[in-house]
Amino acid sequence: MKNLLIFLVIATLLLTVSCKSTFNATKTLQNDENRKELYQNVISDPVKFTEFLEIANSDKNARMMMMEDHIKMMQEGKMIEMMKENPEMKEKMEKMMQEKMENNPEMQKKMQEKMRKKMMDDPAEKEAMMEKMHNKMKENPEMMEKMIDRMIMMMNQNPEMMEMMKKKMKEHQSEMEKSKN
Repeated sequence: MKNLLIFLVIATLLLTVSCKSTFNATKTLQNDENRKELYQNVISDPVKFTEFLEIANSDKNARMMMMEDHIKMMQEGKMIEMMKENPEMKEKMEKMMQEKMENNPEMQKKMQEKMRKKMMDDPAEKEAMMEKMHNKMKENPEMMEKMIDRMIMMMNQNPEMMEMMKKKMKEHQSEMEKSKN
């Protein structure tokens, strides 16, 4: 009986020890299949994924890696593709960028320079940008007035531009008179 009691105590002790859950994250993540399944589980659950992103954002190195990935996606055009598929995201991104540029003149200057370069390098982009600008001015008379004032100021500072504008106006004078009537 004493032996049976000792056996039961040892068996219970062994059972308790063997049932104790020991999770080793490093060991689990070493297995490709386990790691991929874990990742898939996290990204397929919005709550878990949000929690993961919050944790990642609290770590300086992880935040830096996410920013580098974001920049890479922008350079590869993946962000533009995602925004085409999600107009709401595009609108939020444009609004956020606008606010950032309003609050950071240096960023605004860099963006304007980048846009000018892109516009000058690609004729189709140049035409699209001009069309967009014209539409904005039609919608916003105050902007149109500022643009005209700026053009006049630039012509006053640059006689060649003034002559070019006069020449263009003469070339299109008949069209301008028709639009008056």
